[in-house]
Amino acid sequence: FGISSNETFVITTTNRTEITEDNFSKLVHDGVTLYLLQSVDQMLLLATKERIEFLPHYDTLVKSGMYEYYASEGQNPLPFALAELIDNSLSATSQNTGIRSIQIKLLFDDSQGKPAVAVIDNGSGMTSKQLNNWAVYRLSKFTRQGDFESDHSGYVRPLPVPRSLNSDISYFGVGGKQAVFFVGQSARMISKPAASQDVHELVLSKEDF
Repeated sequence: FGISSNETFVITTTNRTEITEDNFSKLVHDGVTLYLLQSVDQMLLLATKERIEFLPHYDTLVKSGMYEYYASEGQNPLPFALAELIDNSLSATSQNTGIRSIQIKLLFDDSQGKPAVAVIDNGSGMTSKQLNNWAVYRLSKFTRQGDFESDHSGYVRPLPVPRSLNSDISYFGVGGKQAVFFVGQSARMISKPAASQDVHELVLSKEDF
């Protein structure tokens, strides 16, 4: 890497967890992207990009939720799709010590691109690894144990109170990705972990598939 013998450097994950002799063995086969930096909190000079590889056919991702929505017992399925979209925000803000803010915006300004549904919250945020996990089909947030940077770390699943904003409100259990592709053609998630200066962005597009 062209590092001189008298130069100090650190290796970190994208969540700025420093790699040491104690935790190095946990990285084996984990597929974690690493940064080579002069210090753990060094500002990045350029945006970085990584491609996520996953096995299911794209139809599994973009169509698997359709039956559940169309078979919604004569009810309008759109509110259930929106409920799926804010489920992550409910989880992310469940441990907030201050104000809990979740906004839903419907955007119809053609100058900004196609119409969109935007869900904005002030929750704990996600690391790049957690965004990667969210993109992988059928990788539930309750079965992602053992990752070097585990998904929803510190998340406590609330008691199952029906129709409550303090519970997981996923109605059909088909997940946020299926809700996205029921409503539209692509998903863009932008997240900044509360304890990090880095902003992570994930794009899933039916057109790209």
